[in-house]
Amino acid sequence: MIAKIFAELHLGHYELEISLRILLAALAGGFIGLEREKHGRPAGLRTHLLAVGSCLMVIVSEGFYLKYGSLPGTSVLRLDPARVAAQIVTGIGFLGAGVILKEGISVRGLTTAACLWLVAGLGMSIGIGLYFPAVFSTVLAVLSLLFLKKLEPVIGKDRYLSLSVFGENRPLLLDDLEALFSGLKLRVSDLQMNTDLVNNHIQIDVIVTNHHRRIGKDLTMEIVKLEGVKRVSFK
Repeated sequence: MIAKIFAELHLGHYELEISLRILLAALAGGFIGLEREKHGRPAGLRTHLLAVGSCLMVIVSEGFYLKYGSLPGTSVLRLDPARVAAQIVTGIGFLGAGVILKEGISVRGLTTAACLWLVAGLGMSIGIGLYFPAVFSTVLAVLSLLFLKKLEPVIGKDRYLSLSVFGENRPLLLDDLEALFSGLKLRVSDLQMNTDLVNNHIQIDVIVTNHHRRIGKDLTMEIVKLEGVKRVSFK
């Protein structure tokens, strides 16, 4: 039904239909980019308007077919409209990779990268004239970004905590740490230890998980009570 309405709007004017497609692509990308902009992400409203770019590329691809599609099969010119779409999918991967940031054990930007990938698909869908899937996908994406985030406090999930413990090089310090983690029902997912025999110092870097709330401050207070511990940091 929606596709029929849009098909009738241009009233036989190709330029008007193309303008409508580009405008819809801008709106679809803008709605998603606005949510990312609101949350202070590096790829916000203006970046997500790249849906216009992918829409334009698909329109150009369609234009090649409309202009040269009538050539006989024996012609040296071979047309494949899908090639442009394939290159859009490849190119958007580079933009998506640019917004993914890794900070220690934390990774940020995955949702924004997925949004960029999505708006490219929206632009391609609108550019080829598939309005209903583009509109439906836009509504679903915006609702997901707005409301699913509110469910995160309800969903119990493991949190990872990176700890650095600096202290005297005594043999039982690591054993005391492991006993403390075990008593708090924390699981050690990674552990590194550096020993300074000259100054008789030791540094233990450990990543613990299997807890469902932020315990960095409380855990630090327990660790500093251990004998020989001089400094503790966490992130």
